[in-house]
Amino acid sequence: MINDLLQLIQTRRSVFPAQYTQGEISSSDLHKILESARWAPNHRKTEPWRYKVLQGEALTSLGDFMEEQFMASTGKPTSYKIKKLKTNLEASSAVCLIFMHRDEQEAVPEWEEVAATAMSVQNMWLTCHALGHGCYWSSPKSYADMSQYDRISVDDRERFLGFFFLGTFDEAPDHQLPAR
Repeated sequence: MINDLLQLIQTRRSVFPAQYTQGEISSSDLHKILESARWAPNHRKTEPWRYKVLQGEALTSLGDFMEEQFMASTGKPTSYKIKKLKTNLEASSAVCLIFMHRDEQEAVPEWEEVAATAMSVQNMWLTCHALGHGCYWSSPKSYADMSQYDRISVDDRERFLGFFFLGTFDEAPDHQLPAR
């Protein structure tokens, strides 16, 4: 059992949206991935992670929103990075928007809430890998106010930490371990 766990940890890799085949990830697998996120360690049982899962046409809508936010906040036309983000969204089977919800009593330091959220994402990453799906965490610059995106509700205490892209893929990434 421990060897299986170590192998899973050692072979986990980022699988980027450019490698996705646009296949569907079943709702059963999505449920398993999100369920694994719930079991991350956290202080005082604050469970600070929040995920908003988008699929299908909502991914195109999110890309358009991000482009509008970029142009509004920078005054610049669409950039290469925004075009790439939109392509990544469209290639994905699903995207989890990652938020950290700050404990209302602020009983633990904020960095611990961010760390717990990151551990929750790691659980999802390992579960994706075990199920044979690809995934990738991207943290864009903070030009977008996600509370303005009309397809989701964002609490005042939620801080956007990035996108967790999920997809199907044909070729496994290189799982060679570095020489020790």
